Amino acid sequence: MSGSTRRVIVCETCAVQGETPIGVEFARRLRDLVPDNVHVETTACMNLCEQPMALALRAEGCEAYLFSGVVDDDLEDASALARLYAEAPGGVIADARQAGRLRHCLVGRIPG
Repeated sequence: MSGSTRRVIVCETCAVQGETPIGVEFARRLRDLVPDNVHVETTACMNLCEQPMALALRAEGCEAYLFSGVVDDDLEDASALARLYAEAPGGVIADARQAGRLRHCLVGRIPG
């Protein structure tokens, strides 16, 4: 596992049309479920407004991932995804089955 802090970044402005954004509350709850070396934060728009909610995984020198269509019920899967990322050398998640539905929400991966 890399010594760098792994980041889970949740969009705080994403919302299904006519609904209230859930990102800030989702991130708050996720913080209680992730390992100590994972920092959960929020950010404004990640430009995936048509498929709310967006979530990203980032760490210096590691692969980065971007997900869309994350919903409130994905909290446990997001926690599993964060643990996988925290344990993955170079951030490379070779088998994302533990992340449940979120493995199908991947929009893109950026090499580290």
